[in-house]
Amino acid sequence: MEEEQPLLTGSINQGSGDYGAHDNGQLDQHEESPGSRRLSYSATDDSYRVLEDADADLYIQQAVVFIEDAIQYRSINHRVDSGSLQLYRWYYSKICQWGLGFTIAVVLALAFIETPSSLTYTSDIRFKPKPWEPPCGLTEGIEVVCLCIFILDFTVKSYLIGWEEFRMNKWLIGYIVVITASFIDWMLSVSMACNENLRVRRLIRPFFLLQNSSLMKKTLKCIKKTLPEIASVILLLALHLCLFTMIGMLIFSKSDDPKKNGEWETYFKNLPKSLSSLLVLLTTANNPDVMIPAYSLNRGYSIFFILFSVFGTYLLMNLMTAIIYNQFRGYLLMSVQTSIIRRRLGIRAAFEVLCCPGRGHTSTQSEGHVERVAVNMFLQVMDRVHVKSYCRQAIIKAAQQFPDGFINGEAFQRLFNELDKDFMKEHPPKPEYSSPVLQLIQYIYSHFYITVLGNVVALANVICICTILVLNSEKSASEKNNFYMEILNCIFILYYLIEMLLKIVAFGWRGYLSYRNNIFDGFLTVLLLAIQIAIFITYRIPYEDVDPVPQHVMALWEMVRLVNMLIVFRFLRIIPEIKLMAVVASTLVDLVKNLRAFAGILLVVYYVFAVLGTWLFQGAITPPSNMSLISDSSTENKTGGPFSMDCGTFEQLEYWPNNFDDFASSLVLLYNIMVVNNWHVFTDAYTRYTTEWSLVYFVAWWLTSSVMWVNLFVALILENFTYKWDRSNALSVEDVERIAYQSTVQLMFREHVQEPTEEELLAQLQQHPHLHLSW
Repeated sequence: MEEEQPLLTGSINQGSGDYGAHDNGQLDQHEESPGSRRLSYSATDDSYRVLEDADADLYIQQAVVFIEDAIQYRSINHRVDSGSLQLYRWYYSKICQWGLGFTIAVVLALAFIETPSSLTYTSDIRFKPKPWEPPCGLTEGIEVVCLCIFILDFTVKSYLIGWEEFRMNKWLIGYIVVITASFIDWMLSVSMACNENLRVRRLIRPFFLLQNSSLMKKTLKCIKKTLPEIASVILLLALHLCLFTMIGMLIFSKSDDPKKNGEWETYFKNLPKSLSSLLVLLTTANNPDVMIPAYSLNRGYSIFFILFSVFGTYLLMNLMTAIIYNQFRGYLLMSVQTSIIRRRLGIRAAFEVLCCPGRGHTSTQSEGHVERVAVNMFLQVMDRVHVKSYCRQAIIKAAQQFPDGFINGEAFQRLFNELDKDFMKEHPPKPEYSSPVLQLIQYIYSHFYITVLGNVVALANVICICTILVLNSEKSASEKNNFYMEILNCIFILYYLIEMLLKIVAFGWRGYLSYRNNIFDGFLTVLLLAIQIAIFITYRIPYEDVDPVPQHVMALWEMVRLVNMLIVFRFLRIIPEIKLMAVVASTLVDLVKNLRAFAGILLVVYYVFAVLGTWLFQGAITPPSNMSLISDSSTENKTGGPFSMDCGTFEQLEYWPNNFDDFASSLVLLYNIMVVNNWHVFTDAYTRYTTEWSLVYFVAWWLTSSVMWVNLFVALILENFTYKWDRSNALSVEDVERIAYQSTVQLMFREHVQEPTEEELLAQLQQHPHLHLSW
C-alpha cells in the first residue's frame, strides 16, 4: 500500500507464504487457505475444472481491486480475501479518503486558534488587540477526536497489509510513533490545565499529511536522495563565503582615520557581521548598499564586491539550480518508473486472477495453455471498477472489438492505456439551416476571423478603459464623470452580446458550450449585461448629470469599476489563440494538477518552521514605550536597547506586523523571507532583539526555501514546459489545447521509462504475501 516499497527488488520474504507450483499440467492437490488464489489446470482432455460461483465472485472482486490499485498507482501487496477486499474498497472510497483528509486539515488548522491565537484583525504589535483564547479543553477535545481517527486509520492499514509488510513499512511504524507521542503530549496538556509552554505535538502534526499522500512520500524520497549533491554545492558556497569574508575583513579593517571607517563600522566590524553582510549580498538583497561606503572612497573597491557576486550569485547559485535540475529529474524519473511498474503489476495481477481456463473457454487442445480472459467476464469487472466514466467507456469499447471473445495478456495491458489520457470532448455537429440568412450567419460566425475580430474589439475596449483611467487618475470618485465610460461600455457590451447570440446560432447551443473559450466569454458577457442593466435601473443612465454621492447600495463609480474589471479580465480570451501563451498557460495548469505533492511538502516545511519560529521568537520584538519615536525618523537611539531608527532598519521601515507572535503572522514572515527582498532587515532586527544565534534559524529557512525548494520548483517548471513545447512544435494553434490529452507526470517521462518485462511482473506476483498463484 505504500509507494516507496520497491517493486522489482524482491523485498518480500520468499518464505513468508506458499506460492504454489506448476506440476506439469496436473491438478494441484494442496488445500487452499482462505483468501488465497491458486490457479492450476489440466488440458489433456480439452476440459477444464468448473469453478464454484463463490470462487468466481471472489476472483472478479480481486480483479476489480487490482485494477483500482493500478489506476491509483497503489501497491497490490494487501490481503485479498473477500472480507478484506470489501474493507479495502471501503477504506479507499471517496467518503473515507475525504473524511481522513478533512481530519488532517482540522488537526493542522488547530495551530491558528491554539495559544497564541491568530484570531485578530491585524498582526501589528502596536495596534494588535488581545486575541480570543479558546477555553482549555476545546482544541484538546477536537484534537483527541482526530487522534482517534488516526488510530483507526493506522489499524485498518496495518490489518490490510499484514504483519510481514507492516514490519518493513517505516512510514506506518513512524505513524504509530507520532500518534503515541501526540497522545502523551496531549495528556500532559490536559494534566497541566493547558498552561504548558511548549506543545511538542504541534511540531510533528505535518507527519499526518505526509504519510497520507503517496505522492508526497515519493517526492520526499527523491529530495532526500538529492540532498548529497545539494550539500556539495552548499559547501562550495560556504567556502566561497568564508574566503571573501576573510579577504573583506583584511581590506576593510579599522583605520586611524574615522572618515574611512564607514565600511568597517557598518558591514565588516566583526566576523559575524562580515559573514551576514556577504551572505545577504549573495542574495543581492543589500546590493549596492553594502559597497557604497567603500566605493565612495575609492572606485577600485567595487572590484571586490563584483567578483563576489559574479562567482557566488551568478556562477555557484545557478550551478546549484543546474545540479538540482539534473539530479532531481533523475530521481523523479526513478519514482515515475516505480509508478508505471505498479500500474503494470496491478493490471497483470487482475489478468492472472481472471484467466483461469474452464471459465467460458471453448479452446482446442493446442490452445489449452494459452492464457486468455473472456470478454463478458472482463465487462463484469469493469462495471464494478471505480474509474472515470470516459475511461470506462473507452476500455469497454476497445474490449468489445475482440472478434473471438477473448483477451490475451498483452492486449489486456493495452486496454488500460486509456487511463493515461484526459477526456477530450468532441464538438457536436453544427445545426443545419434551410434559411439562406441563417446559413450566412453560420458561415461567418463559425469562421476563425470572427474570433480574431472579437480579440481586436476586446483589445480596443481595454485601450479605451486604460485611456480614461489615465485621464481620471488624479480625480476622486466624486470628481469623475462616468458618462463617457458608460457609453463606451454599453457599446462594447452590446457587441459582446450580439457576438454571443450569433455564435449560438452558428454552432447551436450544445456546440457553443463545447468550447471553453465560449463558456468563458458567455459567462462574462451575461454578467456584464446584468450589471449594466442594474446600473440603468439604479441610476437612470445614460444621463450626463449623475449625482456622484453614493445614495444606493453600491456607488455608481464602484459599479462602473466592477464592469471595467470584468472587461479587462475578459481580455484573457486571447491566451488560447497565441501558441506560446497557450503553452505557458497549459504548463501552469499542469503544474497545479501534477505538482500538488511539492506544494504539500512546502506546506509541511512552512508549518514546521512557523511552529519553531513561534517557540523561539514569540514576543521578542516589542515597540518602544514612547510611540512618538516611531514617527520621528530623525530621532536617534534615545531609548537604549535594541531599538533603532536608522534608515532601512526594521523600526524605520515599520515592519511591525512581521513577527512570530502567532502562527499566522509567522507564515507571512517566512514567506517574506523566502522572497529574499529585504530579508536582512528581519535578521538584523532579531539579532538585536534576541541573540546573534537567531541568524542560524533564518539562514536555515533561506537555504530550505529559497535555495533548495525554489530551485526544485524551477527545475520542474523547466521540465514541464520543455515537454509541452517540444510536443507543440508540430501542432497548430487550435491543437495546442490537445497537449493536455497526455499531461501526467508519468507521461512527461514516457520516452525514458523502461517497461517491465513479463518475467519481472510474474516474479513479483510470486512474491505477493497473500495472493498464491500456480503456473
